[in-house]
Amino acid sequence: MDELPLDQVRTLLAVVDEGTFDAAAAALHVTPSAVSQRVKALEQRTGRVLLMRTKPVRATDSGEVVVRFARQLARLERDARAELGMAEGMGPVRLPIAVNADSLATWFLPVLGRVPQDPPVCVELHREDESHTTALLREGQVMAAVTSSPDPVAGCTVRMLGLARYLPVASPRFAARHLTGQLEEDLRRAPTIVFDRKDELQDAFVRSLAGARAGSGAATAGPVRHHVPTSEGFRDAVVGGLGWGMVPEQQAGPLVRTGELVLLAPRRPMDVPLYWQQWKLDSPALSLVARLVADAAGEALRKPRTGTP
Repeated sequence: MDELPLDQVRTLLAVVDEGTFDAAAAALHVTPSAVSQRVKALEQRTGRVLLMRTKPVRATDSGEVVVRFARQLARLERDARAELGMAEGMGPVRLPIAVNADSLATWFLPVLGRVPQDPPVCVELHREDESHTTALLREGQVMAAVTSSPDPVAGCTVRMLGLARYLPVASPRFAARHLTGQLEEDLRRAPTIVFDRKDELQDAFVRSLAGARAGSGAATAGPVRHHVPTSEGFRDAVVGGLGWGMVPEQQAGPLVRTGELVLLAPRRPMDVPLYWQQWKLDSPALSLVARLVADAAGEALRKPRTGTP
């Protein structure tokens, strides 16, 4: 394979974004037959199947590599046109970013108010668990992500943002009813609040209490799990006594001071390292947002321990 023809690459991206060959044809103002021929030609050139012909279509692992390349190419073309004074009629700069819900609720959103709007920048936020945001980078759906993974996705850079501290808390009424003094055993039975099925913080906290006795992750939080998939709703559910949970320090701290929440283990917070990963692109808008994110994280998050990558 000597090269990836740009018309074929752009066509593959259109099919993935639009979901069907017919919709991609309408977006590109060509016939569905032309779209199909371009995709097949690209698959022959790469020697790989790039699309799963489902409804909607999905990129294979190899297809995700080409899709990511197509998005990066479009970003570079846009920046070049802007620098050449050819940006008129192109619309605002688009920056898709993946961020976890707790960061959105506590420190990330004010960053967007600091982004200059000349030229206009359109930030598209994708909410995802911090342990899963890198998947959106691999698929080419976002250009940057707040993530708990220090391992850079192919074609991306990574930098440490800081430590997001979580506190194990419950309402005083809940604590009086469910906690007898044997915290590990109590939490293995007590009702628990979780964000969704990807949320493992509560289980990790119980395992930390169990220590070596937990074996291979045997200790988990209680079987009654209330799923509350918003950061603010999660906090309110804990305050309301529905269950206990790990609440971000910025949200839990004031409520502990007013007595609305009690700390279950004052000396055992959990710190989740957060990183910023982004495409390796010389994009002025992306570089600016990255700097603003790092500045905001430096103010809101705890400093990494010595030796943290």
